Amino acid sequence: MSEQVLTEASAAERPAAAQERRTRADGAIAGYRERRTLPLRVELARQFGRRRTQVTLGLLAVLPVVLLLAFELGSSGTTRRQGGLVDLATASGQNFVTFALFASANFLLVVVVALFFGDTVASEASWSSLKYLLAIPVPRGRLLRQKALVSGLLSVLGLLVLPAMSLLVGLIWYGGGDMVTPTGESVPLADGLIALGLALCYLAVHLFWVAGLALLLSVSTDAPLSAVGGAALVSIVSQILNQITDLGSLREFLPTHYSYAWSDLLSTDIDWSNMAAGAFSALAYGTFFVLLAVRKFARKDITS
Repeated sequence: MSEQVLTEASAAERPAAAQERRTRADGAIAGYRERRTLPLRVELARQFGRRRTQVTLGLLAVLPVVLLLAFELGSSGTTRRQGGLVDLATASGQNFVTFALFASANFLLVVVVALFFGDTVASEASWSSLKYLLAIPVPRGRLLRQKALVSGLLSVLGLLVLPAMSLLVGLIWYGGGDMVTPTGESVPLADGLIALGLALCYLAVHLFWVAGLALLLSVSTDAPLSAVGGAALVSIVSQILNQITDLGSLREFLPTHYSYAWSDLLSTDIDWSNMAAGAFSALAYGTFFVLLAVRKFARKDITS
């Protein structure tokens, strides 16, 4: 009888012993690879499947059609060839896409970037799924990096969808003629497309500060709306302060001061100084906010 008990006890201890042998020297289970946790394709598929992503990208695709209807319903029947960007919006397809960027750069695109970055971690906390992701276990640094990368990819996609649809609608409706600049210069289609590509690159860099701030707010709260709204509110306040000329050179330190620097690309004699200053400002602010987000998330007590 005693031999049977000893045999059963020995059998019960075997899984524990086998588990112990499978444990690596650093304490992790053999076979565990943190690089395999939360693959980029999995997180990307998750975010693409969310209704907010689909609605946001859909609205960006539909906006050019809304702008076209607004121009056509309010059109006086003549195509303007002089004036500001609004007056020249119907001069050609290139002018139409330039106006679409001009109208959306300082608010709509800011909200889109703030939505993708501000919602990414805070939404997991609001669903009480963040602690389970970390218990898989996904290392905190990797989780934050993967979510930030996916948010960046979605933001870039949104930044491409709007001008692409605007260009398609503009070329179909207003033709592929030369772009007429507010200074009266005429830019050929090929040169205009190059300028458009450079403008998108600048906007992607400029919006980095919004992404960094939204990410910081996302790891600081369990309410996604607070993170998204907070980043958008800071942008609005910065734009208001930028209109106060009494601030003088202090306005140059505002993150939105160079938000329209890309419009210098509309001239045949391009001045790169404002875009260089704007890119440096955005990268400095964005990097600062991202580093704060990483530090905050690494030390945060995850309870949801």
